Amino acid sequence: MIRFPAVCIPSCQDLLRRRAMEERAQEEMLAAQHTGGHHPAREGEVFNTQYQALRKLGCGTFATVWLCQDMSCDLFPRRKKHVAVKVLKSRESFAEAAQDEVALLRCVSSMKKKDRAGENIVCLLDDFRMIRENGFHACLVFEALGPSLRCLMGNYAARGLPLPFVKKSLQQVLAGLHFLHKRCRIIHADIKPENVLLYGREKSLQRLLPDAFDCGQRTDLRLKGPGGELGNQLEESDLMSIEVKIADLGSACWTYKPFSKEIQTQPYRAVEVLLGLDYGTPADIWSTGCLAFEMATGERLFDPQPGKYFSRDDDHVARIIELLGRIPPQIALSWKKSTKFFSRPGALLRISRLSPRSLHSVLADRHQWTKDEATPFTAFLLPALQYAPHRRATAAQCLQHAWLGAP
Repeated sequence: MIRFPAVCIPSCQDLLRRRAMEERAQEEMLAAQHTGGHHPAREGEVFNTQYQALRKLGCGTFATVWLCQDMSCDLFPRRKKHVAVKVLKSRESFAEAAQDEVALLRCVSSMKKKDRAGENIVCLLDDFRMIRENGFHACLVFEALGPSLRCLMGNYAARGLPLPFVKKSLQQVLAGLHFLHKRCRIIHADIKPENVLLYGREKSLQRLLPDAFDCGQRTDLRLKGPGGELGNQLEESDLMSIEVKIADLGSACWTYKPFSKEIQTQPYRAVEVLLGLDYGTPADIWSTGCLAFEMATGERLFDPQPGKYFSRDDDHVARIIELLGRIPPQIALSWKKSTKFFSRPGALLRISRLSPRSLHSVLADRHQWTKDEATPFTAFLLPALQYAPHRRATAAQCLQHAWLGAP
């Protein structure tokens, strides 16, 4: 039996850092609890006379998410189920954003019923508004899933997840994107590990996954069974039984009606978005390529940082050029504000020294992949990272790639 890498046992310094992060998150949460801010929910509170809060799963800039019990099932104990309730801030702009998200999710639900597809997209079960001391809050109710890929990745340190699981998860993410892009005409616009959630079809995994901790404050995944902790390792059978679903369509938009020029979380942001150009479904494929690399290696493909004389965006564009080569002038200079990054075709304005390296060499030299491992993975990634969006592989084309089907 193959045994995969052990989870990392946190040091005292890690525990202190984690405690400081938790305290800072709590302070930010308290600061946001005012008119227009988060609702200061408590365990045991009932939302909309139906959903009883059990514990907070996460807190973000725009919303908090609570694990709740659906009390409408109390008359039928065998049907009792958990749901995840997303409570947005009470500011009116968030209510409007929630309406957009609900419209997108209802389209997904409608197309699921019509095509019997889209099982890799999270399900919206209900939505409502409630009034509390900070104002009106839009609330969305989802099926309760497990923690995110980010949690799972935290268990494997810098080594990356086992490749069989990486391939299986990518197949499911790409199938979900194909459904969104072709059937629903939706751009997700924020594919990243935090927005890919784990779940288990088998009853044993359904019992294990709800015990995972909040990834907003903890980045480890502790799966517990009837006998307590499963130990420091996940067996191959347990890992390969885990499925994934794409979640959080809060940044999503229609392919024919983009809501914003600024989309995607920075490390996963497509080059056309960085340059301020028009974007479409290929932007999700770029993010998926970044996700694939991170899952397989444990490191972000691009992790831009600001410097004294350049911005984070400058560094991001530079890192892309270092890895993928010169951006064609017809792309780099097609934006009327191209001087933000370039002084002339191929020349960055604020960063003069680059260190070119190929994707294959990064895998071989930095991550010690063999040629037989690095070559097919590179062949899978590069079509997803094409500069020209119309030349970038589609989700369907990625799904057909030989690397995904290889053992």
